[in-house]
Amino acid sequence: MLCLQRAEAMADGLPYPAPPPPTDPRLPLSPLQVFKLKKSWKGIKRSIELTGVEMFVRMFRSEPYLKEMFKEFRNLVTDDEMRENVALEKHATMVMNLLDEAINNIDNVDLLLDLLHRVGKNHLRFEGFDVSYFWLAEKPLLEAIKITLGDRYTENMDIIYKLVIRFLLTEITKACRNDVS
Repeated sequence: MLCLQRAEAMADGLPYPAPPPPTDPRLPLSPLQVFKLKKSWKGIKRSIELTGVEMFVRMFRSEPYLKEMFKEFRNLVTDDEMRENVALEKHATMVMNLLDEAINNIDNVDLLLDLLHRVGKNHLRFEGFDVSYFWLAEKPLLEAIKITLGDRYTENMDIIYKLVIRFLLTEITKACRNDVS
């Protein structure tokens, strides 16, 4: 009985942990959503190449004219050809690694915005590229993430991923539009 009383007294004497600091107001996520995003992203990180390839396969299936932007894989026709193409896998992995860097730095908004603005401006050098093309990746990316995460892709995670992807795409396109004007 004495041990139980001491344990209760010790527990009562410990301060509660401080709540997490609020997120940067420019970020559309709460601290809890940032935590869940980073935790969930670990599942994507383990299959980053496959997730990226799946995103591009789905994007090229719905918007086949986008393949014309890529000389290395513009002639690929079937999903299997795309999934087995080394150049497409390399590009998809590069895109997903940039996304990984963005997610890992989601709570350092200044660094994140710098990264996103560099990505956006970098795409302006490609002949025929239109800023609106970035938005064509939203749905295929969400679908690829959902496939990779399986039953870990809950309704709550759907909300979080939609918020973060829209934020990232908004900032990337904002950088392009500011550079063009």
